Amino acid sequence: MTLRITNTLTGRKEAWSPRVAGQVSLYVCGVTVYDDCHLGHARSAVIFDVIRNYLEHKGLSVRYVKNFTDIDDKIIQRAQRDGIGWSQIAQRYMGAYDADMARLSVRPPTVAPKATEHIPEMIRLITTLIEKEAAYVVDGSVYFEVARFAPYGRLSKRRPEEISAVARVEEDTRKRAPLDFALWKSAKPFEPAWESPWGSGRPGWHIECSAMAMRYLGQTFDLHGGGSDLIFPHHENEIAQSEAATGVTFAPCWIHHGFVTVDQTKMSKSLGNFFTLREIFEKSSHIPQPVVGEVIRFYLLSTHYRSALDFSDQSLRIAKRGLDPFYTLLGRLEEQEIVPSPLAEEENALNHPFEAAMDEDFNTPRALAALQEMRGMINQQLDRGENEAVSRWMATLLKLGGLLGLFRVPPSEWRHQAWEQDATGLPDDEMRRLLEERDVARRQRQWEKADAIRTRLLASGIVVEDGPEGQTRTKR
Repeated sequence: MTLRITNTLTGRKEAWSPRVAGQVSLYVCGVTVYDDCHLGHARSAVIFDVIRNYLEHKGLSVRYVKNFTDIDDKIIQRAQRDGIGWSQIAQRYMGAYDADMARLSVRPPTVAPKATEHIPEMIRLITTLIEKEAAYVVDGSVYFEVARFAPYGRLSKRRPEEISAVARVEEDTRKRAPLDFALWKSAKPFEPAWESPWGSGRPGWHIECSAMAMRYLGQTFDLHGGGSDLIFPHHENEIAQSEAATGVTFAPCWIHHGFVTVDQTKMSKSLGNFFTLREIFEKSSHIPQPVVGEVIRFYLLSTHYRSALDFSDQSLRIAKRGLDPFYTLLGRLEEQEIVPSPLAEEENALNHPFEAAMDEDFNTPRALAALQEMRGMINQQLDRGENEAVSRWMATLLKLGGLLGLFRVPPSEWRHQAWEQDATGLPDDEMRRLLEERDVARRQRQWEKADAIRTRLLASGIVVEDGPEGQTRTKR
């Protein structure tokens, strides 16, 4: 089937294929390492981990680059607050990030470049922009002149004058225009600095990603990803400085995921309403870490990546209940000593519902629903004693679930691991509200929302099926 991706650059869901047959180049903006990783960071990491897994499943070789921003105002401020060197802060939180990713079973990227190790590439890129008169020097700082790049605003779908009116832009009286942005910042007392043709200083945030992406993927690459909060100014500025320097398309397809919210408000460190992964694991210390990590992955994938994902105290308990039936089945198979058989070539058709979901803009809620349906069928086969069929289907279930990073915990370790204050089922009024909301979503052809609600109900033990007379529900 043809893979379709919602491309932020064009604003459309489009058929997608790599520029070079069999090879994919992917760049994702990484974290600024001044604090522990929160759920928003985890969502980005898990989403692009799954995208990479699925592209490889389709037979593509993926070169995945995800950077560390290890020099930034926030890192310097944290170092001053803690009374230690900025590089120590960066090293501390890069290590913490890597540990969190391991607990979530997120594979390391092909390359994880650090900004401070690519200063020469940034200086060369800035030099090119100055030579092409797309940037100017003022008192040892260098600024990109947005007026020199006519397509500016193409990604965010706003004209420069509109952006200036509504967006918060970097205030600096030395700039020629409000939207101009720093490529190089002149040195300040007691701050880290590197030598450059314009004097001692350090790079701006935006130039870092352009330089590292082009260093490892070339002037043009297939996919660029990140959170929707990066569309402006970061990604808009990446496009401007990169294409002004090279004259070619930076990335033809941009993938952006939605926010993680708490009580419908964007989760962020500045608002103080964020949950770090370390806090979640510590709060769940009575449960083995692999179980907690897989529950978090299931929760993050239960909503389509482009939609906002709301977090509450109930979120992980619901996710745990969504995974429990799978591990009940795995436990049954373990007890009966039934092992998955190697997948035969003709059994690829079994993957169809899952792959159809993933091919439609990486629709993980629908893919999870396909796995739930497969699980129900395997249970029925097991009840009938059709062990050979069970063995074949089980191999498919584990293979596809593995693409999402699921079913990696031994059933014996999963069993009896109840989430704190776990509960079963939904109040009747909440169930009715969700069913009505799903019915409205289906009538309005909002399929992603309908799938997400079905997954939410399924996690609470309610199976929803669609038929000619509408939706019906049964308790699992």
